[in-house]
Amino acid sequence: MKTLRVLIAGGGTGGHVIPALAIGRELVAQYGAELCFVGTERGIETRLVPEAGFRLELIHVGQLKNVSLKTKLSTLTDLPRGVMRCVALLREFKPDVVVGVGGYASGPAMMAAILLRVPTVAYEPNAVPGLANRLVGRFVSAAAVNFAETVKFFRNAEVTGVPVRQEIFELPKKAADAPPRLLIFAGSQGARVFNEMMPQIVRKLLDAVPGLTIVHQAGARHAEATQAAYAASGADASRWKVCAFLDDMPAQYAAADLVLCRSGSTVAELCAAGKPALLVPFPAAADDHQRKNAEVLANAGAAVMRIEAGLTAEDLLQELTSLLMDPARLDVMSARAKAMARPGAVERIAAMIKGLVTPANEVRSPGTPTGIRS
Repeated sequence: MKTLRVLIAGGGTGGHVIPALAIGRELVAQYGAELCFVGTERGIETRLVPEAGFRLELIHVGQLKNVSLKTKLSTLTDLPRGVMRCVALLREFKPDVVVGVGGYASGPAMMAAILLRVPTVAYEPNAVPGLANRLVGRFVSAAAVNFAETVKFFRNAEVTGVPVRQEIFELPKKAADAPPRLLIFAGSQGARVFNEMMPQIVRKLLDAVPGLTIVHQAGARHAEATQAAYAASGADASRWKVCAFLDDMPAQYAAADLVLCRSGSTVAELCAAGKPALLVPFPAAADDHQRKNAEVLANAGAAVMRIEAGLTAEDLLQELTSLLMDPARLDVMSARAKAMARPGAVERIAAMIKGLVTPANEVRSPGTPTGIRS
């Protein structure tokens, strides 16, 4: 029996790399897989993948979305070279399956795999696929998606959900007499709209919602200025906290009654945690995927969506006050979010990948001696 070899391609942001690593770890744990990751030099995979102890190969490929004509032409020129680099890598590594997680490197690697007739799995966490997955969606062997609305874009798609830490599915129930908590975050960089508007309204919001406390993750570059703006507002400093990062997200979710955030890969965690949210999609997200993600949750009654364009501080104050002063509504939103959660996603995705291996190439279980690969 041969060792299962899987090449995982894509990256750029945490929304691509962190699930890719979760899938990779599950493949190693369950099937003793040998992995190779493919990324680009400007993505965070250059740090996270080696830190996780996995092999990383880099290819050169540029952007096609939201860039100048000159950059698009340069990318189109580089694309064939990127595909050929991946063809060479596939011939050297000889993967049983290639997994594309989206991002710059995903497209060339998946195209190379399709050309060489290597089985492929597309992973798509968003309601509408990004460019790389849209290009290959009809040619892949299978696809793992997060929303039922996404199935139509792929061949042999299954709604698996998104890998989310098990602790977030198992949050302790908040005490009935605990004060209300608003949790605000927007990834490692924070969100300017929250960092600028919240200090303008924090005093009025705390006055309007008895006992409310606020935890606001502002991002490393903006934490100091955001904290100074909160302090200048005159709001009771014992009832708010501004920080650059949030280290213990399960604990933060457990304490929160409402979350104010963007709507990228975060939406899967909101559902796993069963937390109601006010979602303000990032307007520059590729293919407007954050708005489409937010619409799915809003249509299900699990969240409220507000578009950033035209949103004023007074609008934000009114929306937050209305939600926080209506615990019954928050309870309904919480239940509807939890109903959308999909525990066991990473196990299902790993099983899907393993299932593409033909019986003649059956893989060994962890601990089984590795045979010689021809």
